[in-house]
Amino acid sequence: MPTLRFRLTFSAAALLLAGAAVGPCVATAQSGQRSQGTSALPALDSAQLIRDLYNLAADSMEGRRIGTPGGERARTYLLARLKAIGNPPLQGSDFAVPFTTQGRGGNAIAGTNLVAVVKGTRTPDRYIVLSAHYDHVGVRNEQIYPGADDNASGTTAVLAIAAWLMAHPPAHSVIIALWDGEETGLLGSRAFVASPPVPLEKIIANVNLDMVGRNEKGELYAAGTTPNPQFKPLLDATIKVSEVTLKAGHDSGGGHEDWTTQSDQGSFNAKKIPWIYFGVEDHPDYHKPTDFPNRIEPGFFFRSATTVAEFVRRLDVAPPK
Repeated sequence: MPTLRFRLTFSAAALLLAGAAVGPCVATAQSGQRSQGTSALPALDSAQLIRDLYNLAADSMEGRRIGTPGGERARTYLLARLKAIGNPPLQGSDFAVPFTTQGRGGNAIAGTNLVAVVKGTRTPDRYIVLSAHYDHVGVRNEQIYPGADDNASGTTAVLAIAAWLMAHPPAHSVIIALWDGEETGLLGSRAFVASPPVPLEKIIANVNLDMVGRNEKGELYAAGTTPNPQFKPLLDATIKVSEVTLKAGHDSGGGHEDWTTQSDQGSFNAKKIPWIYFGVEDHPDYHKPTDFPNRIEPGFFFRSATTVAEFVRRLDVAPPK
């Protein structure tokens, strides 16, 4: 059996602590109107955001590796959350979209994406894909790798934004995509673009989240405006109202510092679909068994999720031509 480590688990006390850290941000997001009639920052459910994070990064999920019982338990939890939010499946009656693809070693790997939609009110046949991968690296040497920041944070932020979009229907349809198999080669997103449920030319952009829960400098990066300069005005406008230090970068020059292909936006980039990627720079617990949920910074996490929601809102209102 994997070694279980003593650490804080989600509880009413943790919620209170998180709420205390996040509370001022909620008030800021919900109070007042910005100039020229624009709405306040999206008001996400901070308590549910933290609850989802702790549940998804729990020991019972055993690191959520693709093809494992822990990954299946994570998927069951996420399915229940999508149903509770009210998101309908994108196609048919099932959120789960199984796939089998070739892994890095040439072996066949089976995984399951979860795909839902928020139907657009004015242009429902054009799509924004809002995404995050829910898998992590699993159990190694009998140690669970909980993957709280990588990428329970991105996944649960997507859920929070999906809930806000259901209450504030967008003009364009927003596909809510939770990928499996990112850690083994962007497998879920590669499967999505290889057999797309909607024509690829109908996708306006992919907005992908991967690690948005902690940064000691309070910095969140948005990569993608160098290869997709049409998004720079939207990002600049979001930077002006963001409650984190939002920076553009990490999207050119190649190498480890270029994030273009470092997460699932790489699959969309390969198909020449515009993309923006939100994430933080690596921290000491990246891909370590110490990536615990109690090391997430609740205030920063909430503000990061709100910032992404604001970018999605602006992208929906005024998508680049």
